[in-house]
Amino acid sequence: MTNLSTPVTDAASFQRAFGVSRETGVKFKAYAALLKQWQKAVQLVAPSTLDGIWSRHFADSAQLWALTPPGTRTWADFGSGAGFPGLVIALMARDPASTSPDLRVTLVESDSRKAAFLREAARQAGCPVDILGTRIESSSTRDKVGPVDVVSARALAPLTDLFCLAHPFWQAQTLGLFLKGRDAEKEVDAARAVWDFELELKPSLTDPDARIVCVRNLNPRA
Repeated sequence: MTNLSTPVTDAASFQRAFGVSRETGVKFKAYAALLKQWQKAVQLVAPSTLDGIWSRHFADSAQLWALTPPGTRTWADFGSGAGFPGLVIALMARDPASTSPDLRVTLVESDSRKAAFLREAARQAGCPVDILGTRIESSSTRDKVGPVDVVSARALAPLTDLFCLAHPFWQAQTLGLFLKGRDAEKEVDAARAVWDFELELKPSLTDPDARIVCVRNLNPRA
């Protein structure tokens, strides 16, 4: 259930919007506090978005949970940064009401400081995730992650480049979920010049100018 008819500004409103338990809300509250603490030394998010963390980061990421196909077992999040959307998805999967409690989420973040934050945030939340401090395109990342059911990224790179990064992890049923801003359609047009794919553009629930780019059957053009 996702209901963003009222603003998401704290743990209680996040719980109502996404139908998660109070226990999960408490974990997100601790996540927010830890992020603000680390932000003093490491820029994890844009400073201008820190006060709006519940909507701008948590809700924006959590809206992908409703798009997760039934039976999803593996999820790779590229350029995870402060955990958006990957760690948010992992926390949603561990909610008592989740139908995918065994979802394996891998966060790939090459910045060692951000990877350290992700490890601490996951540890405090008791959330089992795989965190790789390697580059997405490295052979070690490909070997450790392998093909996955869902690939996600947020504010990482233009779609044409994202597809290059994601394709080695693609399999027949893979779904790509990419959070994009107002230039989403332009990026789609540019990507079509070099990639074949099935596309669905969904409106963002947190930003009227943003889109969720949903991609299947990704292949380089012959």
